[in-house]
Amino acid sequence: MKLILAVRVRYIDLRDPDSVIANKKNNQERSTMYCLYAFNGELMCFVHVLLNGLDMAEKGKKVVIVLEGASVTLVSELEKESCPFHKLYIKAKALGLIEGACKACSVKLGVKEEVEKAGIALIGEMSGHPAMSGYLEKGYSVITF
Repeated sequence: MKLILAVRVRYIDLRDPDSVIANKKNNQERSTMYCLYAFNGELMCFVHVLLNGLDMAEKGKKVVIVLEGASVTLVSELEKESCPFHKLYIKAKALGLIEGACKACSVKLGVKEEVEKAGIALIGEMSGHPAMSGYLEKGYSVITF
């Protein structure tokens, strides 16, 4: 079995201040953009996605939350005012942190209408699922829950 490792190398001329500054700025921008992918359909797990997303946003990070897999089934519960995490969810929605929910999983799990009714975009550019590669290409660090 062969293992192939691809590494992208960027050369920086340390004698060129503009090159060093541009590299530092690029690294800072990348380290402040996070895409939180929630897969788990357990409410107690998803609350940590909300808490971390809100915390990062309050600290000046650019954050988006993507609901994928079983997590799409949580939308109808989170929309209820009686849900203990409703206020956190509404705050994340109001701040624009919730990027969308997986279109394929929402259809397959029978919650497409609830997701749409909640005003959450259905996303799925990769065979109906949201592609992590798109976020990586935009400079986001992807964290999965």
